[in-house]
Amino acid sequence: MRILNFGSLNLDYVYQVDHFARPGETLSCLSRSVKAGGKGLNQSVALSRAGAKVCHAGCIGEEGEELKTLLDREGVDTSGILRVPEMQGHTVIQVSREGENCILLFGGSNLCVTDAQITRTLAGFSRGDWLILQNELNCPGAIVNAAWERGMTIVLNPSPFDERLRDVDFRKVRWLLVNEVEGAQITGASQPDDVWASVHERCPDLSLLITLGSAGSEAWQMSGNDVLHARQEAFPVRAVDTTGAGDTYTGYFIAGLMAGRPLPACMRRAAKAASLSVTRPGAASSIPFSRELSD
Repeated sequence: MRILNFGSLNLDYVYQVDHFARPGETLSCLSRSVKAGGKGLNQSVALSRAGAKVCHAGCIGEEGEELKTLLDREGVDTSGILRVPEMQGHTVIQVSREGENCILLFGGSNLCVTDAQITRTLAGFSRGDWLILQNELNCPGAIVNAAWERGMTIVLNPSPFDERLRDVDFRKVRWLLVNEVEGAQITGASQPDDVWASVHERCPDLSLLITLGSAGSEAWQMSGNDVLHARQEAFPVRAVDTTGAGDTYTGYFIAGLMAGRPLPACMRRAAKAASLSVTRPGAASSIPFSRELSD
């Protein structure tokens, strides 16, 4: 059983600010840093630090070599990463004194995935392997279809929510991982129970995880015709930077599922990892190692 994370790689330009800039406002920053990020890269780092073996596929552009180097150091298989003649994908992130963030995303090199790359990458995977996918690449629908044809178990984190998701057949997805905003965008419902009811009606075989920030997380796991429902409270901490917390949760949660842990145990360990990550600045750099967590 292998994991393929077909995901984004970004340079994060992080600006510490007193408050988020308002329309028409020029705001002096408290500090600036450049860090490795991207939902795909963050989730690969989280999977690896959680103890899983993962292969990362995607594209890097100009000035993106350090992102591949970071994944190499983390023990991630980077043979699926291609270099392309495009500006490196990046984000501009404001982080407030309260640790909240707002993010501008420029796709750049992440939008250069081709059908040929998908075919070459998926050729090395088969039934029983897992695909992890976000929505920061240009062709999520084509990747889902290719993985489905090979019998892979597909986990989708549909973030950011945009028109590219129209090409995704959600009936081919085993696990859908969303936050409360994305759950509402997909279904039109605001309450977790209503989001689940809507998703389950459309895709009866799909399992769902909703992260709820400080309110914790909630999940519904399909097993045949049975549904296992679990809730997990968030661990209270003083947040420094929430960037990458959701990706940390995702990586640890998936690693737990693949290790055969019960759903509540997967959620508890993922919540611990996410809570520890927000006490540190940065995205990938804030993700804890498995040895830092107590079961």
